[in-house]
Amino acid sequence: MHAVRDRASHPLFARMYARLSPRLELAGVAEHRRRLLAGVRGRVLEIGAGNGLCFAHYPPEVTEVAAVEPDPYLRSLALRAAQTAPVPVRVLDGVAESLPFASAQFDAAVAALVLCSVRDPRRALGELRRVLVPAGELRYYEHVVSSSRAAALAQRLMDATLWPPLAGGCHMARDTGALIREAGFAVEREERIPAGLSASSPPLPHLIGVARLVGEGPSSPRDGSA
Repeated sequence: MHAVRDRASHPLFARMYARLSPRLELAGVAEHRRRLLAGVRGRVLEIGAGNGLCFAHYPPEVTEVAAVEPDPYLRSLALRAAQTAPVPVRVLDGVAESLPFASAQFDAAVAALVLCSVRDPRRALGELRRVLVPAGELRYYEHVVSSSRAAALAQRLMDATLWPPLAGGCHMARDTGALIREAGFAVEREERIPAGLSASSPPLPHLIGVARLVGEGPSSPRDGSA
């Protein structure tokens, strides 16, 4: 646990991200977050909540958000953002690979711009499976490896250099869509946002999607009780 936690804390990057992220939100990321969370309901887990930029976009059908963030600086900003969120938000210390919850606790899980930087994405996705109720859904908004060979090669070269330690553990060439499917989720809808589509689009190709546990049917959301 301590090794994972140490690698999940990046003090310099956390401060840089906190300064840069408001500009990215205005450039289109906030709209992607809004679309990501539209229609989500019940008790929700958000991993890698960062400075809490998703909080403002949760709809009133959400009864509670448990937001996990391992970096102390970003977590302090998330605690502040939780105070003005439209739904109840608890901000907790923790890492995606070892979630501090019992099994089958959440109706939905949210991963927004985080699976690129977790130490072990397969383990993190396995933990999300564990804590979701039957028919629970995964909402994801993640940058991914490019479908262009040349661009993908450039991304892999950056991952093999100093980019991950400089960028808070971020890996540019992860095929997160494939990892989600391999983890046992059935993708219900998924949109690929190409890089450079417009002035407001993110600088890398992204996915916005909804996936559900394979073999599980619809169920009613929990009442929000612990």
